[in-house]
Amino acid sequence: MIEAFCGAFLSMLARVVTGVRVVWRGSMPDLRPRIYFANHRSHADFVLLWTALPAPLRRLTRPVAGADYWLQSRLRSFMAERVFHAVLIDRRPGAKDVDPIATMAAALDLQQSLIIFPEGTRNTGDNLLLPFKSGLYYLARSRPGVECVPVWIENLNRVMPKGEFVPIPLLCTVTVGAPITVAGDEEKDVFLERCRQALLGLAAPHRGES
Repeated sequence: MIEAFCGAFLSMLARVVTGVRVVWRGSMPDLRPRIYFANHRSHADFVLLWTALPAPLRRLTRPVAGADYWLQSRLRSFMAERVFHAVLIDRRPGAKDVDPIATMAAALDLQQSLIIFPEGTRNTGDNLLLPFKSGLYYLARSRPGVECVPVWIENLNRVMPKGEFVPIPLLCTVTVGAPITVAGDEEKDVFLERCRQALLGLAAPHRGES
């Protein structure tokens, strides 16, 4: 099928261009449904994270992405819906026809994992992370038995700088951290800060802070 060919080709291309190195620190690949949450610097982030997963996990893992971006053209729509099987969320102000948390939770109920970016948008500034949106917390609360796994993506923004269309070959690292679950009485700000610190802890060794 053309979808499978496109997925395999993109995975191979991502590995060739980025030379991606995957480090499992505190967790191991698992077929159980998980919520992989990562920093967000490039539109290619979910492609690299998806590529970094072992093939059996890739088949069960769906990126969560903005419908406003991925449905702008037939090619993007084909890639999002038929190649990556993305969970597309309508981010337009006032869009309330479908509950995005319920949509994501339904995918978890089907034994599928999710890739989400809790910053909500690409971080193009100097700060390592933008403030987290609340969606990660409410999704975790909706399915408290599902593990939230932090993933730090290093260097991809330099491979594909904003506004550029030709990638610059550069070694990238995807570091997968220890799973986190939400406590029954844990407040939103506490949980989100715990997740944020987990990501920053994965970033530290890349910046000589370990």
